[in-house]
Amino acid sequence: MPPKVKKAILILISCLLFLASKAQVKHKVLVIPFEPKLYMSEIDHKINTETKLNQKEIKEAFRKSINAELARALKQKYEVLDLLKDTVKYKKDILNIYKNITFSYEKVPDQANYKAPIEEKGKKDPTIKNGQILVETNTEARFMNAKVTGAALIPSLYAKYKTDLFLFVNQLDVFSGQAAASNIGTSTERIITLHYTVFTVDAKEINSGICSVKFPSDINAPAKITSGYVSKIAAEITRRIALALSKTEAAPKK
Repeated sequence: MPPKVKKAILILISCLLFLASKAQVKHKVLVIPFEPKLYMSEIDHKINTETKLNQKEIKEAFRKSINAELARALKQKYEVLDLLKDTVKYKKDILNIYKNITFSYEKVPDQANYKAPIEEKGKKDPTIKNGQILVETNTEARFMNAKVTGAALIPSLYAKYKTDLFLFVNQLDVFSGQAAASNIGTSTERIITLHYTVFTVDAKEINSGICSVKFPSDINAPAKITSGYVSKIAAEITRRIALALSKTEAAPKK
C-alpha cells in the first residue's frame, strides 16, 4: 500500500475514533401518564364554565396535553415514546404499568444536590377514598413518588420498545392559591404542579420531585394552560433529566 494512502487511512480511522469517543449515548424515553385518580384541581368548575368539558374530559385533556408537552421538550435531546399518542395501541401497557407500581408520599428532594428520596420507616402512605388522595398534614414539602413493584415491568418495556429511560407522571395539582390585589380588583394566583419520577433501564431512580409554574386566573382551557405554562415545566424536567444522566454517565463504573 502506498505510504500516502496508508497515512490517509490512518488519519481517517483516527478521526472516526475521535468522533465515536465524543458521541453521546442516544437515549429513548417512555412517557407514562398520570392515573386519573391522581388529579387534584380547584378550578374544574371554571374550566367547565368556559369549555363545557365534564370532569372526566378535563382530566383526560390534561393527561394527553401534558404528555404531549413532555414529549415535545424531550425530543430536543432524545427519542421519545408517548403512551398517550395512541390510546388504543398502548392501553394494555398503560394498565399493566399501573398494576405494577405503587406510590409513596415523600419529602421533595433538593434538585441542587439531588439524592433519590428514601422511604421513611413508620410513615403512612396516602390512601385513596372516593377517587381522592388523603394524606396526613405535614409542614414539610412532599410529593407523590412512584415505586416499581413488579420486577419484570421495566425489563419487559425495554424489550418491547427499546426505551431505556422511564418518565412517570405521578400526579397533577392545579390550585388557586392566595388571592392578590391588582389594578382591576382581586385576582387569584394559580399554580400547576407536576409530580414525577425518572427511572433508568436498571430501575434506578435518577431524578424525581415536583415542578411548578404560575399561570393567570383568566386562562381556563387545558390546552392553553399546558401549551403556555406546562411547556415550561416540561423544559425544566428535560433539563433535570439531562443533568442526572450526565452525572450517572460520568460516574466511574464499579
